[in-house]
Amino acid sequence: MEGKLTCTILALLLSFSQANPLMDLQGEDDVQPEDPEHVDMTTRILQMNNGSSQMLLQGDLLVPNTRNAMICYLNRCLWTKSADGLVQVPYVLSSDFSAVQQRLIESAMMAFSSFTCVHFVRRTTQSDYISIENLDGCYSVLGRTGGKQLLSLSRNGCVYYGIVQHELNRALGFYHEHTRSDRDQYVRINWQYVDPNQYYNFEKQNTNNQNTPYDYGSIMHYGRTAFTIQYGMDTITPIPNPNVPIGQRNGLSQIDILRINKLYGC
Repeated sequence: MEGKLTCTILALLLSFSQANPLMDLQGEDDVQPEDPEHVDMTTRILQMNNGSSQMLLQGDLLVPNTRNAMICYLNRCLWTKSADGLVQVPYVLSSDFSAVQQRLIESAMMAFSSFTCVHFVRRTTQSDYISIENLDGCYSVLGRTGGKQLLSLSRNGCVYYGIVQHELNRALGFYHEHTRSDRDQYVRINWQYVDPNQYYNFEKQNTNNQNTPYDYGSIMHYGRTAFTIQYGMDTITPIPNPNVPIGQRNGLSQIDILRINKLYGC
């Protein structure tokens, strides 16, 4: 009888632990679990940035005081390549982030150094650097601005692998894919579902596409319902195949990697 009772208790404990796989991860370190499949990266970023105290364009592009947020003249906003061929991007990471969150952020950075010549390195004495802080949303400036520049990753909803890479790529100088100069050949903007006050978020930019194809799978592509005013209605529709997935948050695509290598001459 006692043996049967022990087995029953062990079975209940096992089933409870399997039903709550995130319990061990969400203690002191406060790690973010994976987003539900129906919540794409765009929705998460826009939700987090709603009501931000910062002036943001395209949902997550921080407007700096030093220059036009959308313009990078003659690649002057690029990070400098060293004599050894590496592009070192110094950063500091706020102590607001838990140990697990810091590891996740640095893991997202490692993908850049694994596939490109861009290496994010801890700042020592460099004058130009990225300050990654726990502020009121997920956002970054476009490229290098000079001096200290902010990259916000709210610990309450932005510390996801894909979002981290999205904002880091922004800091390297990359626009959202749906705003590239030739986008009308690849996506249709459904203006009837966009608030007229938000039209500027869909304006095409004079982008350097580097002779690379339009990338529906880019980490920089927003999802279908970005800025929609009618629940469930698409603001961005791929053409000619409307079923092509967009807005992934899993990580850099092969074309993202190719563009970084082209832009920085890796």
